[in-house]
Amino acid sequence: MPGCGISTWGQAMDNTLLSLKDVRAGYGPTQVLQGISLDVKAGERLALIGRNGVGKTTLLATIMGLTTLHGGSVSWEGKPISGLPPHKRAGLGLGLVPQTRDIFKSLTVEENLISGIRGDARLEEAYELFPRLKERRRNGGGQLSGGEQQMLAVARTLMGHPRLLMLDEPLEGLAPVICEMLMGVFERLASEGRTVILVEQHAEMALKFADRGVVLESGRVVHEAPAAALAKDGEVLGRYLGLGLVS
Repeated sequence: MPGCGISTWGQAMDNTLLSLKDVRAGYGPTQVLQGISLDVKAGERLALIGRNGVGKTTLLATIMGLTTLHGGSVSWEGKPISGLPPHKRAGLGLGLVPQTRDIFKSLTVEENLISGIRGDARLEEAYELFPRLKERRRNGGGQLSGGEQQMLAVARTLMGHPRLLMLDEPLEGLAPVICEMLMGVFERLASEGRTVILVEQHAEMALKFADRGVVLESGRVVHEAPAAALAKDGEVLGRYLGLGLVS
């Protein structure tokens, strides 16, 4: 394909931001990912979907350097980062909002945000996206509702000015009105040029948001297609997610 591939060190001929080649990874000796190859382009919106336990969370954790890499490689803008620890990857522009949120419950909202600041990030950026956090800035993280904790987890990651934002089940357990608000924020971030990988059990919302959908099964990529086409593919959705058409 014209314009694809990587030439010399770090000089990408296309706009590929992240590249995984035959990645096999897991936790200690346990291997979860079974040879995943995947490219993500700058500015892309990618939805990772599949049943629980197929490796979606492990894939994001591997990109961030939080798992044991058994084989394959991870590259960022054409440069290998497989050996870099998570904080170095964050410094390059990778940001992960984990499913567990991992906010500091003993710190205030503002202190949580400050803990994530890199470079010239300002607290007002977070408060402009999430006005509720400004109202609650003096409250402890443990005093927040589930929706507010999710806002805080997203906002804290954004304080690192990530170029790639990875979201692991950000809508889990939240009221529909909060889900709608968060998806609006993700839409805004993506429209401003942020690259987003969204892992979400709500396939309809994920595929409506995304440009491309990737389906995982047993630690492997088993299908990928434009998100709009995948949303209409009842056979694939039924086989790998147990769903009918989602649009």
